[in-house]
Amino acid sequence: MISGGSVSAGSLLDRRYRIDAPIARGGMSTVYRALDTRLDRPVAVKIMDPKFAEDPQFVARFEFEARAVARLNNPGLVAVYDHGRDGEFAFLVMELVEGGTLRELLRERGPMPPHAAAAVIGPVLGALGTAHRAGLVHRDVKPENILISDSGDVKIADFGLVRAVAASNATSSSVILGTAAYLSPEQVTVGSANAGSDVYGVGVVLFELLTGRTPFTGDTSLSIAYQRIDNDVPTPSDFIAGVPREFDELVGRATVRDPAGRFQNADEMARALRAVCTGLELPPYRVPAPRRSAEHLSAAALGAPTSFAGQRHQESRAPETEVVSAQPGSGVQHTRVQTAPTHRADKTGDDKTGDEYTGMGVAPPLGAGRRQYDFPDFDADRHRSRRAIVIWLTIVALLAVFVGVGGWWMGSGRYTTVPAVNGLDLTGAESALDGAGLTGDVLGTYSDTAPVDALIGSDPATGSRIAKGETVSLLVSLGRPSVPEIAPDVAIGDMQQHLRERTFDAADGGEVFSATAPIGGVAALDPPPGTVLSVGDTVKILRSKGAPPVDVPDVAGMSSGDAVAALASVGISVSDTSTSFDNGTDGGNVIGTSPEIGTSVTAGSTVRLQVSTAITVPSLLGRSVGSARTTLEKLELGVKVRQVIDTDGSLVVTQNPGPGTRVAPGSSVTVVSLP
Repeated sequence: MISGGSVSAGSLLDRRYRIDAPIARGGMSTVYRALDTRLDRPVAVKIMDPKFAEDPQFVARFEFEARAVARLNNPGLVAVYDHGRDGEFAFLVMELVEGGTLRELLRERGPMPPHAAAAVIGPVLGALGTAHRAGLVHRDVKPENILISDSGDVKIADFGLVRAVAASNATSSSVILGTAAYLSPEQVTVGSANAGSDVYGVGVVLFELLTGRTPFTGDTSLSIAYQRIDNDVPTPSDFIAGVPREFDELVGRATVRDPAGRFQNADEMARALRAVCTGLELPPYRVPAPRRSAEHLSAAALGAPTSFAGQRHQESRAPETEVVSAQPGSGVQHTRVQTAPTHRADKTGDDKTGDEYTGMGVAPPLGAGRRQYDFPDFDADRHRSRRAIVIWLTIVALLAVFVGVGGWWMGSGRYTTVPAVNGLDLTGAESALDGAGLTGDVLGTYSDTAPVDALIGSDPATGSRIAKGETVSLLVSLGRPSVPEIAPDVAIGDMQQHLRERTFDAADGGEVFSATAPIGGVAALDPPPGTVLSVGDTVKILRSKGAPPVDVPDVAGMSSGDAVAALASVGISVSDTSTSFDNGTDGGNVIGTSPEIGTSVTAGSTVRLQVSTAITVPSLLGRSVGSARTTLEKLELGVKVRQVIDTDGSLVVTQNPGPGTRVAPGSSVTVVSLP
């Protein structure tokens, strides 16, 4: 658990996810590289800002969207593994995409030619199509939320986060959320979003991929957002010559201001994109991951190898998710909710990526405004590809010949035979291996017949032909195997592995009650730990089905100590003790429990004790008034005296309440004395 309200490297989130290093920070959340210690796999953990995590509306919407996305199955969606809370932190556990964002790729290489842009947009539309069919809308499609892995996979992330923030009390209900450059007109005017709104965002992203810029610019995010209400998105070819007319039409159809005139969902736009690619005969393309990304920086911080080792880097803030007024001219000011930023490397004199796609047809800028690239000659590319294949096949064939000849030549005199070690002690066996040009190491193995530490044989076996200098394992007896101990919270799979390591065959022993093991965990072994068995015997693993049911015992009238012991004997502990007056129970004894006596609970549960505060009135008859007063004051009881002569020496003849009566603390006792 994270303590002190802080998240740092080495912190354990929800007693499962070890935080290793931050990847990116923003106003709504911080993304960390982490390790799922239960499954031993790297993950990405998004921890929400506490101002949102404290809002129940945000948490409810956030968890709903996380569960909805987790049910989707598409390679273009960043997988959601888990969500939860740890103290003040609400978090989401996702697939760790090793690579970077589309924003980082654009900063490194600049605008893309059509076949590269299509390779990015295709998987994005496929993932959005899966979400749209399930009734989900992304609401914030932008390059920062499109991830590219080192293997070339394109994925989209952050479903539902904007919607969760919009439902939060941290923002006003009169505002809309999203990144200003990619908002649809309806998101700006009425704050609503549907599948067509996501299509509009994809159209703007496609425009930016082809031109290297967004369609609308302005001094403020508010002015950028409202330009799209009265203005159409321009055609990409107005900014870079050579963009095919089909891509101009695709961007125009996706960004029609009237939602009814657009592609109605991602599947419809994906079909149009495939038709354009087929008509233009665009070749397949593997999208490269950005070399200098925030994720690579995080990996480098942990000492992992990266493609940018040795270069200096600095952070740059990503375009922010804007909160802008839903009514033009309303006077409501706009604020920013910073999303997770990307990182950009400092450019050096040797940096050749800059704003160009090397080898992809993009030419340097022609002036202050418009750029141009020559549309790639795919026929020539295919001819060059065939020539390259022939050349590489020839090289591979020559290499195969050289390897075969070299292998035959190097094999002469390089092999030896494993000597016999049976009957030797460990020292003699190591000397025999050394004489044969081999290295020996000791490997313990269980045996039903050989005594402990006796040499059983070798691996490879005697007479095997192996290369000189290789290692031969000397098999030393560990004796008969014993059933291992059960580690706390050990998983079923881990226990099966422990048993196999001791030569045992692990079998399912069914379910039993257990007050110590979690449901589904290892409750017991049959035979029990420590039992010595033969090699290959079967050990049953008994799975826990939770603590057994027990009834709260009758502890009424017992002292507190006796009651605690009686409850502990059936596996129930005392969580708290309360006090109250009960005229039927002596002070310090138990009146009852909560849950009530006789209630069925599970072993390991806790109860609350109710203890009586009653005071038993002692006998004061025959005592002097002074003695009676002292006795009652020690019991914190009041005293009223009725006597003929005002003196402490007179003797008590009657008292009320009488001896043995139980009264509440602070009560008074009246005594009558003579003379």
